[in-house]
Amino acid sequence: MTGAPPRLPAWLAALAILLAGCAPAVGLDDTTPVQPSPTSSAQPAAVGLAPQQTPIPTQVPTPTAVPTPTAVPTPTAVPAPPPVPQAFAFNLYQEGDFVPQYTFDWCVAASIQMAHNLIDDTGGGTWTDRTQQSELWEMARARSSNSFNGANPLGWAQVLTEVGMGPYSVVSVADYDVALQTAARAITDTGRPVGLVMWSGRHAWVMSGFESVGDPGQFAEFAVTGVRVQDPLYPHGSGQWGPSPAPNSLFTPEQLATQFVVREPRRWSSELPAGYMLVLPVAQP
Repeated sequence: MTGAPPRLPAWLAALAILLAGCAPAVGLDDTTPVQPSPTSSAQPAAVGLAPQQTPIPTQVPTPTAVPTPTAVPTPTAVPAPPPVPQAFAFNLYQEGDFVPQYTFDWCVAASIQMAHNLIDDTGGGTWTDRTQQSELWEMARARSSNSFNGANPLGWAQVLTEVGMGPYSVVSVADYDVALQTAARAITDTGRPVGLVMWSGRHAWVMSGFESVGDPGQFAEFAVTGVRVQDPLYPHGSGQWGPSPAPNSLFTPEQLATQFVVREPRRWSSELPAGYMLVLPVAQP
């Protein structure tokens, strides 16, 4: 059998056919897309690391020193100079306060009426009535003793107190300047007038105000330079003691001293020593 090509063994041909049938046909139209794997937003945990912590500094910073403030010396307070006494005036008198005595005996009663007018500045009525003056005179006489059938300073002070202008008391001061200071201070402290026992205990005046160097309410020591007076005997006066001053007259201490003199003990008996006598308003407690 010469000239014929050699034939493949039969089993080899069968294997070639089998392999050709198992290979898939691949085309563009029927290619199945590959689905991407879902992407996670979570960051992958670091393998082998502990949870995040605040790092601990290896060295503590040294605090900055606060500078100590320098002490500023307190300036020494300079004491204010003491006040210097100045001219001062106080007067209760207003027009219409004066009342004359209607007889030569009724000076105490007229002085009581004037005291009321000087104290009462409310316009509630001025005491000037003659009948009232007579009644006040009888009241003062009934409260006086050894008064030569008249009214003495004790009765005067008691009536002032009883009719609502008090309290009043009677004092006797040995020194003239001290007596004027006592009267001025009482007027300042109480806002009420002072009774002056004149003519060695024979007559009554009212001290309604004063002038001074220094306010008695501010200074323990002050000098009275003028005295405001009301003499109920005006316009008559006395042949021995001189003419009566006009209402609200301002006397110097020297002028007043010619009529305001030491009360004679024999004028009426009392436990008060001889001196310059005042019917003095007392400050309310």
